[in-house]
Order: sequence, then structure tokens, then C-alpha cells
Amino acid sequence: MVDLYDIRSISLNNPTRMKKYLLVWCSEGRISMVVDHKEITVRKNEALTITSGQYHAFLDVAGAAGFVLEFTYDFMCKSDTDIELIFQNSLFCHFDYNEVIAIAEPHAIVDHLSIIAEELQTQPFQYLTTIHARIGLILVEINRAKIRSGGEVWKPDALFLRFLEFIRNHFEQNYPLAEIAQQLQTTTTRLNELAKLHTGKTAQNVLYGLMISEAKRIIQYENLMLKEIAFKLGFNDPFYFSRFFKSHTGMSPSAYQESVKTMQY
Repeated sequence: MVDLYDIRSISLNNPTRMKKYLLVWCSEGRISMVVDHKEITVRKNEALTITSGQYHAFLDVAGAAGFVLEFTYDFMCKSDTDIELIFQNSLFCHFDYNEVIAIAEPHAIVDHLSIIAEELQTQPFQYLTTIHARIGLILVEINRAKIRSGGEVWKPDALFLRFLEFIRNHFEQNYPLAEIAQQLQTTTTRLNELAKLHTGKTAQNVLYGLMISEAKRIIQYENLMLKEIAFKLGFNDPFYFSRFFKSHTGMSPSAYQESVKTMQY
């Protein structure tokens, strides 16, 4: 559900992923990482958010101090307000965008992280309730820092975020848009309205975009045959998957695999 690690206890590893959201906080030195083949450096008093399902690895933490906070969607998102807070201002963006955020006034974040560490260790009465609240306050502080530095306020709709989460958790089923709308107890019309509002795209194109991003991760990080990749994304026909991938990326899955070989970590 929720964990907190001292950055000094992190082992350097190959890219991996999990069904958790990660907040990387650097209080001293710098932390070098790779997230979905992008090299990222987090420096003193900076935070990085990593979305559930993204491949990531720590490349260098020598001399660094800080924390890695992990939490599941189910732990944090108890209400629509929680869902909107998690993704407000693109903090945990579903669209492969990872932002390093500088915090000019880090004291509150450091205090909350320290108390979370203590609560997890001692587990007093209702400690998970207080940790949930403190994570929310940390995200508010990060949002305020973004706004103070000139960032625009972006408040997504909870239904649209549930739509994105549903897609990311059901790639293998490859549900059609109408079935997704039914599962979310809404309509395709409403999903299209929200997709247009938040991305300028149709809901179907949002769905395709997330599928292509997932396909790229699998191709780069998992040693699978084309047939296996297709099946993991709900395609019964590997040739149809190849055509789908090429129509959205301009290259075949094998050509894309060749293009990313030089980016392996």
C-alpha cells in the first residue's frame, strides 16, 4: 500500500516497474535515474514523480540524501478529491511526462516525509490515516511550488482519470471504448467530452496513445516475441498489431526495437 525508503538504502538496478506511484525526493547531492528510457537527474530540494507502470532505475545515488515514497492507487484514491489531487498539475502524468520540480521552501515536505518514516516504523493507532493525510499535504506543497514558479493550474476531472487508470490496468483485455464507458458507468459521449477538454483528442485516440506507450515499454524492456507482445496488448493477430503500431509510430515494432537498443541501461 505505502512504503518509504531512505535513498541511501536504494540498490542500483536494471529498469523495473510496479503498480505503485513513486515520489523521489532529494535533500542533498543528486540522484541520477532513468524513467522509460529518459535520463533524469534530481538535485537538492527537487522532487520527481513516476507514474504506476513506468519503467525506472536508479543509476547513481552516491553522496545523495533523500527518500523514495511509494503508494498504490487504492491507498491514496479514496474519493474523487483524492484522485484529482494525485494528478493535479500533471504531478503523476499518464502520458509519459516526468517533471523534476524545484521546491524553494522544502521544510514542510521534509517534515512530512520524516514523520511518515516514523509512523511506518512504529505503526501507532490509525497510522495509515495520518500517512494518507501527510502524502496529500506533500502533494499540495509541490503543487504550490509549481504555481509559484509560474506553472499553470490544471485540475483534471476524476472520471477522466478513472478512464486513464482503467486503460492502464486492462491492456490485455483491449476493451473497446463502449465497454470501458459501461464499466465506468458513463457514456462514450461523456468520455469524448472530457478527453477533448483535457487533451484535445478523442477518447479513442487517448486510448490508442496509452496502448502505444505500453507497447514501446514492452518492446524495449521485455524480451518477448512479436506474438507475445501482441497478446499482452489484447491483439489476437500479431500482424494486425504490427500494422496498428506502424500506423501510430511510423515504424514497425522490430524497427522500433532496433532504434532503442542504444538506449538500454
